[in-house]
Amino acid sequence: MPTKSSGAASGEAPARESTGQAIATVERAADVLMHFAETPSNTLGVTEIAEALGMSKAAVHRILASLRVRGLIELDPATRRYSLGVGAMRLGLAYLDRIDVRRIAEPELVALSRRTDETATLSVRTGRHRIYVDQVTPAREVIMSVSLGVAYPLHAGGSSKAFLAFLTDEEIEDYLSRGPLEPLTGNTIVDKAKLRRELAAIRAAGYAQSFSERMSGAASVAAPVLDHHGRPLAVVSVSGPAERFREEVAYCAEVLLESTARLSAQMGWTAPERR
Repeated sequence: MPTKSSGAASGEAPARESTGQAIATVERAADVLMHFAETPSNTLGVTEIAEALGMSKAAVHRILASLRVRGLIELDPATRRYSLGVGAMRLGLAYLDRIDVRRIAEPELVALSRRTDETATLSVRTGRHRIYVDQVTPAREVIMSVSLGVAYPLHAGGSSKAFLAFLTDEEIEDYLSRGPLEPLTGNTIVDKAKLRRELAAIRAAGYAQSFSERMSGAASVAAPVLDHHGRPLAVVSVSGPAERFREEVAYCAEVLLESTARLSAQMGWTAPERR
């Protein structure tokens, strides 16, 4: 029955082609959403997105229109620029609610903030960046607070350096090999040789320090929460205004390391015995 066989084959080809096109469309839409999540700007124009992702402006328009219908993207009619929508926030919050380390760390953040009278934060890593996912602030007039969900590079600031220092040597070199390091302030360490020395010191001490490296006027100490493999699952920090914090560093670091040791133990990490 050659005619039937030929008909089946011709029917399958369009189906495969249609499936491939659908997958490509989903991938491009995901690329657009991730570009919004990773870019420093709060808003983007069609041309910016198209140039950054190597897509046509017509394709970007179609994707943005579909994402707007679902509330994932919003359009400012006055500027004709786009931003993440409420739907994207709902997805992010749903993801955060499923991160066990956030739930487990919450009591420790509360205790840290009370003991130090400073802000305690929790960060998780997203590739070459990390984001704050929780914070507890003290009841005092002048405090530091952070923006949840904003991505910061792994070389800028205490929490970022605490992640980077406890990655494998191969992962660190891969990070450093991807072009120049972007400064967020005048104090951000962008010299790679200096940063390597800094990371070695952080590993030895068990925690990182930062004075105005991520944000001018802010200071922090930060240490990783390790999983059962000894890899950084999250980072906890204590932060405050730089001038006040200089006198608190030693105490805050001591209390912080006690907290991250407890959290790491809950995540399955067993610290090697000291000889």
